[in-house]
Amino acid sequence: MIKLVSSIAMASMMTLALGSASQAQEQTMRRITSGQAAPLQKAMTQSQARRACQTEMQGSRESKSALRTKMNSCIDGKMQGN
Repeated sequence: MIKLVSSIAMASMMTLALGSASQAQEQTMRRITSGQAAPLQKAMTQSQARRACQTEMQGSRESKSALRTKMNSCIDGKMQGN
């Protein structure tokens, strides 16, 4: 009987210990990830990137679909800081 009670008590204590450890890890991760994202160097907003790419592509003599493709890749690159 004593063995049974002690094993139940031991199992509950281990469950509590594991639960509190995972809760502490979860709180730590929440604290780490709750802040602002690290700014990328030379990254632009979408409107800034669009304006910069339009000035670069101004006067080019290509089809609209080719220009659209180049504009999209240019905007993506400038927004990532490339």
